[in-house]
Amino acid sequence: MARNVEFDEKLAVSKAMDVFWKKGYNGASTRDLTEAMGISNSSFYNTLGDKHQLFIKAIKYYTESRMDSATKLLQPIKSPLKAIEKFVNSSVYAITNEPNSCLTIKTTFEVAIGDEAVQRIIKADNEFTYNLLIGLISKAIELKEIRVSDDAEMLTDYIINQFTGWHESFIIHKDKTRIRKMAEFLIRQISQ
Repeated sequence: MARNVEFDEKLAVSKAMDVFWKKGYNGASTRDLTEAMGISNSSFYNTLGDKHQLFIKAIKYYTESRMDSATKLLQPIKSPLKAIEKFVNSSVYAITNEPNSCLTIKTTFEVAIGDEAVQRIIKADNEFTYNLLIGLISKAIELKEIRVSDDAEMLTDYIINQFTGWHESFIIHKDKTRIRKMAEFLIRQISQ
């Protein structure tokens, strides 16, 4: 009689996420994943599906965790400009301290081009960030905390695109000071 394997699926997905984060989708083997999760191949296929299904769960787990963290981080801050600054600074911290860069950005270039399921998850993550920032920027413009422009959409796109550039710069140069200086400059620009 077959034995039912009991394990914490959320923990297993988190461990798989770390493997995908380090090795990428194409670089992660089923063996890498099962070893990290501490399960057998049969448990893997019986409970989690295949590598692609696990990857979808891992990317979802990653993006949902980031959304939850951002919401909790910014919720108590009353000033929209201070919340934007906190978001920028926490992004800088993540860029310069996550050993494997951003999983979403890595996935965008490795897998998302030809994978509609992954595209949907990454798009939802991007839309969350966009909506979070545009809400803060619109409120900051309304309260005259931001005077540099009254175009909330353009400022939101501008800030989000800075993050992508900072990721690339840090991957290439590994220079935390460079990223911090760019973030400080960005904050000064929008605070005028």
